[in-house]
Amino acid sequence: MKTKEKVDLRSIEKRLWQEGYRRIAGVDEAGRGPLVGPVVAGAVILPKDYDLEGLNDSKQLSEKKRNQYYEMIKKEAIAIGIGIVDAKTIDEINIYEASRLAMKLALENLEVSPDYILTDAMPIELDTPLEAIIHGDALSISIAAGSVIAKVTRDRLMEEFDKLHPEYEFKNHKGYPTKRHLELLSKYGPLENYRFTYKPVRALMDKETKKEEV
Repeated sequence: MKTKEKVDLRSIEKRLWQEGYRRIAGVDEAGRGPLVGPVVAGAVILPKDYDLEGLNDSKQLSEKKRNQYYEMIKKEAIAIGIGIVDAKTIDEINIYEASRLAMKLALENLEVSPDYILTDAMPIELDTPLEAIIHGDALSISIAAGSVIAKVTRDRLMEEFDKLHPEYEFKNHKGYPTKRHLELLSKYGPLENYRFTYKPVRALMDKETKKEEV
């Protein structure tokens, strides 16, 4: 049986360093799937030859590991930028465009301007050279770092929201459409920062409208 070949997450960055780039930003988003809350992007510029053993796409890491890597990246990165786009805007422009906007905002919020940008499959029109890499969060250490920053930032926002509305149990499901979340949504109804264009929320609103019409 063939063993899976280990990917060198630094290979893309090494190539770019050889080409003369020095401030390589990796950017990724978290929160496309949830029914509530913002989509968040993280942009990270790491030092040359930076390595963090075990770092990968944030979705492949445990919450404990993500939090550990988050603290290390915050401490060791050259620059970090966060971009947040709220649910109302997601409803207005759609989640794809909202994700793109969050990435742009994250890049704009970097304390150091990048001279090259790596995104997780998202083409963004910018003056800076950019490479959109499919499965980039599993192929580039910079994008993987951005993924962790985005995911942990969003999870913490949802934990804060849980304190305001504990009955929805946001700290457990983070807004994703789990069976329990859908039960609670049906019981209590959507709050202001739900995504009303998302099917489960829209279906519930349509149901309530029909009840009122009877």
